[in-house]
Amino acid sequence: MKRKIGSVALVVRDYDEAIRFYVDKLNFELIEDIQLDNNKRWVLIAPNNQAETNILLAKAANSKQEKSIGNQTGGRVFLFLHTDDFWKDYNDMKSKGISFLEQPREEPYGTVVVFEDLYGNKWDLLELKKQ
Repeated sequence: MKRKIGSVALVVRDYDEAIRFYVDKLNFELIEDIQLDNNKRWVLIAPNNQAETNILLAKAANSKQEKSIGNQTGGRVFLFLHTDDFWKDYNDMKSKGISFLEQPREEPYGTVVVFEDLYGNKWDLLELKKQ
């Protein structure tokens, strides 16, 4: 049996502002955007259309969900964006106004820096060392 994680839900305030951020600033691709009812859409984004795992942008539907926007993991890094060209992606993101919380650093596993998305969720931009 082959199994994988297909999608990870990310609670957002507004579909369109989230799409603009991820597509325009992080160079993600909009994979699907389907209207389900008056308030709900099925919106999938990914770093590219070949990615096995994508992000489901889920608009907060109540006050409890609204409270989790930007803090889905209690302040820890939530998602890890892997790259094969750290400095290209870092400089591109920096030029587009992405908020970095530290300077890039070398770790035993690779080159990494923490950044925030438009809601304050923490991400790692990470280029793993070649094995």
